[in-house]
Amino acid sequence: MTVYRVVLADEAVGDLLRIEDFTIERELASATPDLDVVRRLRDAVDRALRLLEFSPYSCRKAARAVNHRQRELIIPFGSAGLIAAFEVRGEVVRIGAIRHQLEQDYK
Repeated sequence: MTVYRVVLADEAVGDLLRIEDFTIERELASATPDLDVVRRLRDAVDRALRLLEFSPYSCRKAARAVNHRQRELIIPFGSAGLIAAFEVRGEVVRIGAIRHQLEQDYK
């Protein structure tokens, strides 16, 4: 069984930081903010990314994929979720971008 190494591109790390800020802003604007939301977000992302270590091809093909190695991982979180766009290169899974489905620029 192949064990894949999951690598986040700098852009994906920046995306996660932006999503954390977005999530905090949404929570602080709510009537009952959940101060534990960032920890829960990180846990959800970590759990989902572990799937890619052993089964990246179980994820859906990317909508605009150029080849079969470009995939998208759906990460459930709250009432929406996140989408991690990645590509499998040999035994490396490179995550290029992560988007929250409630962000304005999500497509």
